[in-house]
Amino acid sequence: MPVRRLVMVGPPGVGKGTQAKLISLRRRLPILATGDMLRSAVADKSDLGSKAADYMSRGELVPDDVIIEVVAERLKSTELSSGFLLDGFPRTVPQAQALDKKLSEAGLALDAVLALAAAPSVVIERIAGRLICPNCKSVYHESANPPREAGLCDVCSTPLIVREDDQPEAVRKRLEVYEESTAPLLEYYRSRGIVMEIDATGDVETVYARIEEALGK
Repeated sequence: MPVRRLVMVGPPGVGKGTQAKLISLRRRLPILATGDMLRSAVADKSDLGSKAADYMSRGELVPDDVIIEVVAERLKSTELSSGFLLDGFPRTVPQAQALDKKLSEAGLALDAVLALAAAPSVVIERIAGRLICPNCKSVYHESANPPREAGLCDVCSTPLIVREDDQPEAVRKRLEVYEESTAPLLEYYRSRGIVMEIDATGDVETVYARIEEALGK
């Protein structure tokens, strides 16, 4: 049976976004990213969107119950009947349990959880070298994807910046938070036998090949 309903899990900087785009393109699966769904709900000015907007406007985290309802509403879309890839949700066991309940109500279940992993030193190197254009939001990397002219965006020539939460110490803290919240999540899914461990070291195509190999088993 084809694997069509996926969740992607992994620490910041492990390459989830890049691999999600490749999976979506090559397997023709819509990506459901929490941030995108929240922004869409806000733009639609739905009741759920209004609730989310209240928290987002105050710079607060949107609570689980609102996020879960936004995801559940999105899962009703007919375009998702043949599958989807969730990126950035769930992040905790309660979110996973709520997602399972919503899927069960629709007669569905997750096929697999792709758990991308890399050594902390690899993740820190990837993130700490990240350069962002504050104007057009283009992303570069000091060694893997440097701009043509040092320090300047290729697209709009704006000076590039390193975000505060991309500094090495901030990255270490983000990894600690990830391990605290996500380790129990992976154990929850492992108990159901649907976790596929993916070594996320190496170049993009190498990692994608490992994902395809896992999904083909």
